[in-house]
Amino acid sequence: MHQTTGRWRLGLLLSLATVSMWSVLPIVLKLLLAHMDAATITWYRFLIAALVVGIYLGARARFPSLSSLSKNARWLLLIAVAGLAGNYLLYLLSLNLISPGTAQVVIQLAPIMLMAGALLLFGERFKRGQWVGVLILAIGLALFFNQRLAEIFTSLDTYTSGVIMVVVASASWAAFALAQKQLLQHLGSNQIMFLLYCASMLLFWPWSSPTAILELNSFALGLLLFASVNTLVAYGAFAEALNHWQASRVSAILAITPLLTLLFAEIYSRSFPDLLARENLGTLALTGAVLVVGGSIVTAMGGKQNKTQKMERDQPGKVS
Repeated sequence: MHQTTGRWRLGLLLSLATVSMWSVLPIVLKLLLAHMDAATITWYRFLIAALVVGIYLGARARFPSLSSLSKNARWLLLIAVAGLAGNYLLYLLSLNLISPGTAQVVIQLAPIMLMAGALLLFGERFKRGQWVGVLILAIGLALFFNQRLAEIFTSLDTYTSGVIMVVVASASWAAFALAQKQLLQHLGSNQIMFLLYCASMLLFWPWSSPTAILELNSFALGLLLFASVNTLVAYGAFAEALNHWQASRVSAILAITPLLTLLFAEIYSRSFPDLLARENLGTLALTGAVLVVGGSIVTAMGGKQNKTQKMERDQPGKVS
């Protein structure tokens, strides 16, 4: 069981740093898709992540050994690879079909699916406050899609396909997180992520076009570099935030990410309308986005343990 340092101000700052990185990432990816295909972008993100984490592990002589893993651990590793790779690719592909803001709102289903998985697999239980949070989130999603509910449930058009992709990406992330949680019994978190990055990089190799990087202009190259480094910086800040602050409070701060994405997308689309289309959300949709965030916060805080159970479990990071 992990116990925080109690340095909540540092935990808050690190949580806000994570939010800022994750909130701009879908906008960056959306812009990058105009210059490079999804498989190649994903391959480069995994490549750079594997190199950085590999250098870190190599400097400490802590490379993981696959031969030492049990059969059960190897199955868990395969599930985690499929979940992580699926999350990265499906989320990115969805940005070809829907806006960054919409993708960020729907991806809030990921932690809910993780909690549902914990209920089924680990016997954990939702408290009353968490069920209230789930209800608020569901109402928020209904309001957010109020003008497209009929379209989503009656036709498989471009918009519906994009939303479905994000839902599946959320489920993929939950599968990754549940498998990673179990793998922590066998390997350290950096060792697990190194194996996942390397395996995912090999998985995407046949469908990627690495030489496409030579055709990128300086703007697109900067976008690719930012997208690749973003994950490492965000997860580093996230992991460190959990070291200093309660996981429920960190999760509550991270829940505001969709609102910041909508704000940044609005600012960017007004400044560069030729590069990014405006969201054009109505009052009901904006209210729904706020309720989705509120539901996520209530769900996270509703599971806060009582004073006799202050120690919390480590939580895997959100992936996109």
